[in-house]
This record gives sequence, structure tokens and C-alpha cells, in this order.
Amino acid sequence: MYRYLILILFILLPSISQASETIGKRIVTPEGIVVLVSERHDLPIVKVSTIIRAGSTLELEEKAGLANLTAELLTEGTKKRTSSQISDEIDFIGGSLDTSGGNDYISVSLSVLKKDIEKGFDLLSDMILNPAFDEKEIDRKKKLIKDAIKREEEEPESVAGKAFIKEVFGKHPYGRPVEGKEETIDRITRNDILEFHARNYSPNNTIIGIAGDMTIEEVMALINKYFSNWKKKAISYKKLLKPPTLKGHKVLKIDKDLTQATIILGHQGINRDNPDFYTISVMNYILGGGGFVSRLVQNIRDSKGLAYDVHSSFSPKKEVGSFSVSVQTKNETASLAIKEIIKEIKRIRDEGVTEEELSDAKGYLTGSFPLRIDTNAEVANFLTLIEFYSLGLDYPEKYKALINGITKEDIQRVAKKYLDPENFILVIVAKQEKVQLQEIP
Repeated sequence: MYRYLILILFILLPSISQASETIGKRIVTPEGIVVLVSERHDLPIVKVSTIIRAGSTLELEEKAGLANLTAELLTEGTKKRTSSQISDEIDFIGGSLDTSGGNDYISVSLSVLKKDIEKGFDLLSDMILNPAFDEKEIDRKKKLIKDAIKREEEEPESVAGKAFIKEVFGKHPYGRPVEGKEETIDRITRNDILEFHARNYSPNNTIIGIAGDMTIEEVMALINKYFSNWKKKAISYKKLLKPPTLKGHKVLKIDKDLTQATIILGHQGINRDNPDFYTISVMNYILGGGGFVSRLVQNIRDSKGLAYDVHSSFSPKKEVGSFSVSVQTKNETASLAIKEIIKEIKRIRDEGVTEEELSDAKGYLTGSFPLRIDTNAEVANFLTLIEFYSLGLDYPEKYKALINGITKEDIQRVAKKYLDPENFILVIVAKQEKVQLQEIP
């Protein structure tokens, strides 16, 4: 569920003329909340995206799932509203309130009509500032999360994905599921949740992006009314363990009675601050991120007929990210599919790309995004992520020039640097007796 989100939001940006309309104004409140506003007055709708740096990187391994559980409980009651009252009040005005956990931050989103924005902000601020964390709601939410974890144990893609991140990131928090495990969730107490919220939920740890039928003056009046009593805190982040260094290839075989093999091959990738991010985006589009026009699809799907879909992805995070190639194929053709994946990784490293491939990739990446960022919700989320990754409000204006300035030599350079066909993790979820994995080239 985390794959490709950041990559999609940041590599597929609008052309300059259209992107400029999505970028608004930035204001920092006295208590440290960063507020970004995009005025869009075509419809009487307002979308609010809030991210707080209170993700799973801040929790202890033995209490994995604490950050996600804390976020999930925000909608389940405050000091003056029960869970059902929050649900009834937002439903009555036809709005929505959602929360989600993550590695680097948690998210809270609000959607309301302009006329109901006061009620929306009242609910939003109450949830973030005054959660009750009632014991009954904690027990109920724990059960729901553990039931979901059990269901995922029967989903090959989920099993493969969790095994892959564990091997790639090791003891680093990125190496464990955001939702935690059944045993770690059972260890979490109400006091753990209260302490985590008190320590990490702070205005100087918060970004709010707003897009819709609001002026900057109207937005700041609401922020001052509903968040001015939220006091900043001294925040420190502990140094995290570095992910392990891969030497050679490690194959992890997970035996399940399936007709299809689910395969993930990859290794560590990059963080979002990496200056090669843009060149890597273009290179990955050509390798396996470009859908039906990518080399992996043309080889494994069109030429060999081994799978309907195969794709590669660099998934950058605040710290190190990952690179992976994923495919599902028949058990009997798994070995051949793996061989062809490695072949294509080596080919783009050794031979580079053609001018036509480069031109097509640039054209798609600079021209396709307007369809993906044409709603207020997408714009609000886009603004918060621009701030979180310190990209600057002029980012869309810079992006097109950065992409168009990439050369074939640049592509081959990053392919050699960031793709490693010798040192990688290979996860195979399949009926192993039918896979008959051959020697890896």
C-alpha cells in the first residue's frame, strides 16, 4: 500500500503553464505549523491534507504498529465527542475525515463544502489536539488491525512485499510493516499511545495543505481560531540503524499452494533528496515504470508471454528507499521471468537507451501529470509533500527543465550506479516444487 505513492506524486508533474495554477502561498504560524494554500474558486469545495511527522520511524521495534494505531484512533473519539458523534457530524454535512499511518509521517484528510468549513475545522482540530484514546476503542481498533494482518497472510503480493522490505531494510524501521505484527500490537498499551501522541504531535511537526474555495485570509483565520492554543514542543529524532549492505544475491522462497508465482527482485534505492532523482525517474520509466512501453513489459509480456504485467519502481523515502521489480507468472515460468528481469537490468546498464526512448520518456513525464493533479484533494496532498521534502513552491517551474536536460549519458551513469544485477534480494512466493529455480545469471 505504500509502493509508488511518493514516486507518482513527484515524478509525474504538470507542464509549467498548468502547474503554476496549483501552487499557492506558504505561511508559518508562530507555533510552527506550515500552512500552504491554493485558491481554487471554481467549485464550493475545500480539501485539507495534514501530515504530522509521527510515523513508524519514531516507534520502538517491540511496539511496532504504535504510530499507525495512534493515527487510526484519531477518528475514534475525543474528550468531547464519541466515535459515533464524530461520524454522525461529518456525515450530516456530507463531508469526510480520514487518517492513515506511514513510515515518515501520518496523514489526516478533510473534505467539506465551503459552507461547512467551520464545522470541518472544529472536527479536524478536535481529533488532532484532543483524542480520548478510550480503552474500548483501542481494543476494537487493535482487533480490526490484527484481523487485517491475518487476511494479508493469504495474499501473495502482501506476503512477498513484507518479506522483501524486511530483507532490504533489516532492523531499520522501513523493514517492518507500518501496521505492525499481531504480537507487537498486543504489547501496545493506552499509556504508550498517550505518550507517543504527547511527544510527537506538535504544531512545529505539522504541515497543512488546503486547496479549494478559500482565500488565504479565510484559511489563516480558521488556523488561528482552531489551532492557536496548540503549543510547540522541543522535538528530537534518534539516529536510526542503517539498512544492511547486500553482498551477493539472497533468495527467499516462500512455499504456498498457488498456480502463480509472485516475484519481487530488488535492493536498496535512494532517498528523495538524492540529486539523481530526476534522472533515475526517466531511467526507470524506460526500464519498467512506463507501463506497456517499458522494456520489461515489451520483453516479458509482449515477446515472451510470461506475464500480463511486470513493473519496476524506485520508491524514495525521507531516508533510503528501495528499488524493486515485481511480476506474477506461472510457477513453471518463474525461473525464466527472473532471468529476463536480470537481463534487462544488465542491458540498460551496459547499452544505455536510445534517443527515441529518452524523448518519449521525457514527453510523458513532463506532459501527463495534469490529469493526475486536477482535483482539490490531489493539490492539497501535493502541497504538503512539496513542503515535507523541501522542494520549494517553485518546484513545478524547475521540474520540466530538470527532466528535459537529461542526456543518454546521464541515464547510463545512474543505471550503472543505482541498479545492481549482482547484489539483490529475490523473493518468490509460489508452489516451490514447480518453480525449479535455475542458477541465477
